[in-house]
Amino acid sequence: MSGPTKRHMLLCTALAMLGTGLGTGAPEMALAAPSSKAGAPAASQAAGPGRDGRVSFTAGEAAAARPAGLTVPVRIAGDDVAAFQRLVDGAAQAAEPWLVLSGGGENGAFAAGLLSGWSAAGDRPSFGVVTGVSTGALIAPFAFVGAAGDRPLEAAYTTITAADVFEFGGTSEALTDTWPLKRRIDRTVTPDLLKAVAAEHAKGRRLLVATTEVDTERPVLWDMGAIATAGGPKALDLFRAIVLASSAVPGIFPPVMIDALAPDGKAFQEMHADGGTTAPFYLAPGAAITGAAPVRIPARSVYLVVNNKLTPDFQVASRTTLSVLGRSLSAAIKAQTRAALALTRGFAAANGLDLQVAEIDGRFTQTASAPFDQGYMKALYAHGERLGRAGTAFATPDALARADQPPAAGEAALATGSVAPATRGSPHAQGAQHAHQGAPRAQAASGSLARR
Repeated sequence: MSGPTKRHMLLCTALAMLGTGLGTGAPEMALAAPSSKAGAPAASQAAGPGRDGRVSFTAGEAAAARPAGLTVPVRIAGDDVAAFQRLVDGAAQAAEPWLVLSGGGENGAFAAGLLSGWSAAGDRPSFGVVTGVSTGALIAPFAFVGAAGDRPLEAAYTTITAADVFEFGGTSEALTDTWPLKRRIDRTVTPDLLKAVAAEHAKGRRLLVATTEVDTERPVLWDMGAIATAGGPKALDLFRAIVLASSAVPGIFPPVMIDALAPDGKAFQEMHADGGTTAPFYLAPGAAITGAAPVRIPARSVYLVVNNKLTPDFQVASRTTLSVLGRSLSAAIKAQTRAALALTRGFAAANGLDLQVAEIDGRFTQTASAPFDQGYMKALYAHGERLGRAGTAFATPDALARADQPPAAGEAALATGSVAPATRGSPHAQGAQHAHQGAPRAQAASGSLARR
């Protein structure tokens, strides 16, 4: 087998298995696939002494750096519990329900459909905080602005193909080039979208996107509303770059280089990749989730959308490197997500959070024939929309089956994925009820956030 052919096969295998967890990030607003690379934006290159053109910098410089062109704080280290607490305490609407969007590649069609159906049902909350990782990061800005973002999300997850996301034939950084995805993001993450995000940010709501800083091996949590509020071309470029970076699966898609400045003015480039590298979704810093450090979530209700099917999928593997690699990585990613979900359930129970979890469960049985299979994505979007309209997205099939039986004493409520048992109504109405019946409001913190 020739080198290019083997490389092509490896890429196809890797992309196929990415839909199970480490999301590629479906192309946000990618509507038409260009037929060639002509006119694609050139990659940014930093001049410097290294063989790859990167300027050398230290861990201390990385920790203190800020994005070039912006003077306001717009990010924190995603594993810094104290900084995270200051961030949420400074958000006046953080006591409203939270929406947490996971990675999952083209499976982001599930969340897109769910949100649309939820809007149609009429009981979708105005989320106080929205977080996104990978494909969830691509969805998050449109989820943040409310029902106005539903139509663009439908187009993004039902009309695209793999050609709208990447082009075969990568560089030394990755197996592919994602210039088509970058172009789509540039066309759809517009100044008007940033104005809408900034307006919601001013109300005390927060839009947070996670990337992984490759050099430091740490998550970075970006306050996208703060970036939008800063305004101007630099802010727009950074907003777009973060959305692209959060979906940049290491080795498959190229990382995104972000210009940074150290406190002494030294300029260098940070390397950012898929937020799903460090966690499949983001609710709070890892130390808080595991119980190693305390943190207070002002909200009482958290809606977590897992854009994946986490149950084992039986297939007879062939005795080839690609088959063994693909099946093994699929199992590992599912296990990682299940473990993160179990820890998050424990965190929610310990902190009095009503955690509602929606995932692609046994109610959806269609499979994809290839990466970004348009028919598969349309079917998954329609499935999510139906569940959103019916108010059953956060209920498991077993719970629905039990609900069809005559209720036993003390079991009249529909069991859902919630940590706190439901008492009446749909999970959607339940979350709104919890959020508005005496839920404490977070007060705006005085002074500046210790963010970089």
